[in-house]
Amino acid sequence: MIDYNSFGVVGGDRRQIALAESIASDGYTVYAFGFDTINFQKGVVKAELDEIAAKCENIILPLPVTADGKYLNTHYSEKKTPLDDTFAEYMRNKTVFGGMMGKLFLTSELWDGIDTYDYYTREDFAVKNTVPTAEGALEIAMREYAGTINGSNCLVAGYGRIGKVLAWMLRGIGAKVTVSARRTSDLAWVELFGYQAVKTDDICDRDQYDLIFNTIPALVFNRRMLSKAREGTILIDLASAPGGVDYEAAEKLGIRVIKALSLPGRVAPKAAGEIIKNTIYNIMEE
Repeated sequence: MIDYNSFGVVGGDRRQIALAESIASDGYTVYAFGFDTINFQKGVVKAELDEIAAKCENIILPLPVTADGKYLNTHYSEKKTPLDDTFAEYMRNKTVFGGMMGKLFLTSELWDGIDTYDYYTREDFAVKNTVPTAEGALEIAMREYAGTINGSNCLVAGYGRIGKVLAWMLRGIGAKVTVSARRTSDLAWVELFGYQAVKTDDICDRDQYDLIFNTIPALVFNRRMLSKAREGTILIDLASAPGGVDYEAAEKLGIRVIKALSLPGRVAPKAAGEIIKNTIYNIMEE
């Protein structure tokens, strides 16, 4: 019998754990699958998929739902859960939420008839995630850079959501901040907010940087661009996979590159879980 005051949380990482516990703290019963090694707080009950399907109207899949397009993303279970018609059948007549669901839809034709919402595509989700992403990038920089961020020369490549927040945080702790963009309108905003502005194609032509933060999901830092950078520069790549750096060329040129994907889940899982929860609540209210 379906309990309309319950949620099923299926698979995932530390974000999903925080999400499940946060929903439970709101007074809902939460059934969780794929967390064999985790001891949850009160209100979260471990269950198998068939039990979740029987009891829950709302089911929350992880971010990403799958990495390989074959198995569910389950960090805390040694048992692999195949994504096939059987899995999709459990989701029929449910409202299913998840992040980066594209590969999931290719695993069964049954998904064509299932009510799904990919919260990863939402603007409110993306905007709220900029803060833990930027803080995570700063944490990496503080740990890996031998000097202080205060007084260092920093380049933020790209003036999108993450670039805006990261540049603001860097300046707040005293860094000398240059921001790159391609559009003249973005460059005008960069200058208006008091940063040094540079066209993306001219990133390393003028200044040399102690730290470079790439937010552009395209191969901006190719061999030609990297050859202009100073040896010893630390480049933190925040762009979505496959990233924006020629890693082989960077290694040969003596530029250290740090891949920094999925930072909210790694550095601030509690906040990341809250962001997912609130985005799902927003979807349900619309």
